[in-house]
Amino acid sequence: MDIDAESDEISNFWRLAEEFTVREAALLLIGIDPASMEGGFGEEGMERKRSRDYEAAKQALSGAIRKGTLSGHHVPMFQYDVNRDESRALDGTTDINSSKVDRDSLVHWLASRGVSTGFFFPPGVSGTPDFLNPLNPRYAPKLAAAVSAWQAVTDAGKKSPKQALEKWLREHAADFRLTDEEGNPVAAAIEECSQVANWNPKGGAPKTPG
Repeated sequence: MDIDAESDEISNFWRLAEEFTVREAALLLIGIDPASMEGGFGEEGMERKRSRDYEAAKQALSGAIRKGTLSGHHVPMFQYDVNRDESRALDGTTDINSSKVDRDSLVHWLASRGVSTGFFFPPGVSGTPDFLNPLNPRYAPKLAAAVSAWQAVTDAGKKSPKQALEKWLREHAADFRLTDEEGNPVAAAIEECSQVANWNPKGGAPKTPG
């Protein structure tokens, strides 16, 4: 699927972000810089076609983050209840300005749905390797998960490499179909992938510099 996104009009500094609000992601997806005048006005400042595209992107992203298909942080819309003198969350809603989407998860999600152009897929950058491409007929989720975890966890910090890898894999389990019917990470799958990606199989506490 090709998206006619005018990414050359978007500041390249957006490419440094590790996460986006749902609103920012939707605007970038349809080719609008969130910090631009057009992006600041939202739907009201867009031409009709872009307004429709933005609405579709916003709804798709909101639904995916609510369902857990996209990694991030979901925040529902709240409504003030006068009778109870309190605010309550509205089921099935998403606060697009507060909810966050993880960039790596977003790119993977887009690719799995046939989107391969636009801001999140800049020209001149080598494409996704076949073994990491969900559209490849020989795509193996566990292989992709292990490699992606190894690429993402460059510094285990105070954890062992295996612990840090497991943490990343649990947080991104939905991206690689490593969850059960209720959306919870499958422990056995996380264990297998972390073992493959672990660069310190002998174990032991991380060494202290100096």
